Amino acid sequence: MMKCQDLAASIERLQPDASPRDVARLCLLLANQVDDISQLNDDHRLTEAWQKTGWRLQVASDQHAAMTEELERLASSTPNSLTPNQIWVLVRAIKVQSQILQMYLGQYGELQP
Repeated sequence: MMKCQDLAASIERLQPDASPRDVARLCLLLANQVDDISQLNDDHRLTEAWQKTGWRLQVASDQHAAMTEELERLASSTPNSLTPNQIWVLVRAIKVQSQILQMYLGQYGELQP
């Protein structure tokens, strides 16, 4: 049975320059990627899960950056009543935040733009 320390050692072997924080984050995300963490004992399966997790994280990060930019524009606008478009920006921002949280909780769904 694989433990978190074993997974961390595998990650450090594959990415020796990773910071402890990155290793811990990857452990959580990778463990959430599979039903049985022991599957990650296999380097091929670990690499596959790593790539899939990296892709999901990149998509979520890109969406988060775009939403942050839109929210900053919204925050700098005049504080009159919200337009339907501004409400839609807020709803999308909440959705993106929810998707990122789901990644860390292991409740993967399809990432939406």
